[in-house]
Amino acid sequence: MKINHIGPSGINPYKRNQMNQQLKSVSSFKEDKVEISTEAKGLQEMNQIQTAREEKVNKLKIAVENGTYKVDPNVVANKMIDFYYKK
Repeated sequence: MKINHIGPSGINPYKRNQMNQQLKSVSSFKEDKVEISTEAKGLQEMNQIQTAREEKVNKLKIAVENGTYKVDPNVVANKMIDFYYKK
């Protein structure tokens, strides 16, 4: 047995309800907005810490390239122990 055209014109009422809900959700969509203050923008720009870090890294690169960079194993070991024991 086959049933054709459910309802008066073959329209599924559940599908119409689903379409209405989708249209409501699209119309109520709000856009997110972010505003960054001038102070925060200033902090994002290069600051003294970054320039000091870059200088230190450049000095270390030159020392490594020249072969003059030496590591004191005792200092490294002490730092590792301090880190491990949270001193």
